[in-house]
Amino acid sequence: MVIRQEQGSSRLDDAARAGWLYYVAGNTQDQIAAKLGVSRQSAQRLVSLAVSEGLVKVRIDHPIASCLDLAQRLRSRFALDLVEVVPSDPASTSTTIGVAQATAAEIERFLKSPEPIVMAIGTGRTLKAAIEQISPMECPQHKIVSLTGNIAPDGSAAFYNVIFTMADTVKARSFPMPLPVIAATPEQRQLLHDQSIVRSTLALAAQAKVTFVGIGDLGPKAPLFLDGFISEAELKALQKAGAVGEIVGWAFDRDGRLIEGITNERVASAPIPSRENSLVVGAAMGEFKVLGILAAVSRRLINGLITDERTATALLEAR
Repeated sequence: MVIRQEQGSSRLDDAARAGWLYYVAGNTQDQIAAKLGVSRQSAQRLVSLAVSEGLVKVRIDHPIASCLDLAQRLRSRFALDLVEVVPSDPASTSTTIGVAQATAAEIERFLKSPEPIVMAIGTGRTLKAAIEQISPMECPQHKIVSLTGNIAPDGSAAFYNVIFTMADTVKARSFPMPLPVIAATPEQRQLLHDQSIVRSTLALAAQAKVTFVGIGDLGPKAPLFLDGFISEAELKALQKAGAVGEIVGWAFDRDGRLIEGITNERVASAPIPSRENSLVVGAAMGEFKVLGILAAVSRRLINGLITDERTATALLEAR
């Protein structure tokens, strides 16, 4: 068993070398074969293995005209400071593909800055998928702070909280929010926010130069409900109050106004950083999120957007 594991590890090492030689160094398969001392067929298999095992992550940097046009129209219509539109895959049902990769590229771009910045990060499936695309980075000059708590209702770690995933890849100072996502009562939230360690984290979040958040829908399959943060009765109450979306737990209506009471009076997350002083980028796609995204960009809850072609088209066609 030990021998097989060692052989498997060695083969992955060879696959990683082959992948690097092919995709980074630009070697042909014949050159890889010569450098690794294997046949051309073996070199080809090693490159394929590097891809299938996720050792190689490929991004296409060539701009696509229709995506650029949609991005410019969104930027003009909603006065956004940053817009990235990625191609839609008609055959895919994924709610993150493409957007996650583009979000990862934007996060990396800011982290590569030599000037120290505070980056705030939200939560959700899209952001988690984006963080998993980021290459290991050394950037001790930066601070990364979570906008939302990392504790689920049952006391476990919130699955889609991304600050810890990010800390495994990005070597920067990380500041988790040691709170439940939604407190049991408004009084409990206030008590938690009065703790010195929480006050300092909230203050740091307010200083963010750039913020990345997901946008959750509040339909029947709302992430807040499916993940157990709110009850079915609370979801229905939010829907009755006109809620169409949420950002780090803060529910808002189609005009981008925060819903009064209900779960918002118990949300322990930091306020969304000021759009006057910070770039707040929403990463989201999908027909169920169109109303929420539309409300967020119209009211400038966010001033940056990363989405796909279908969603961008729907936003521009919406009245």
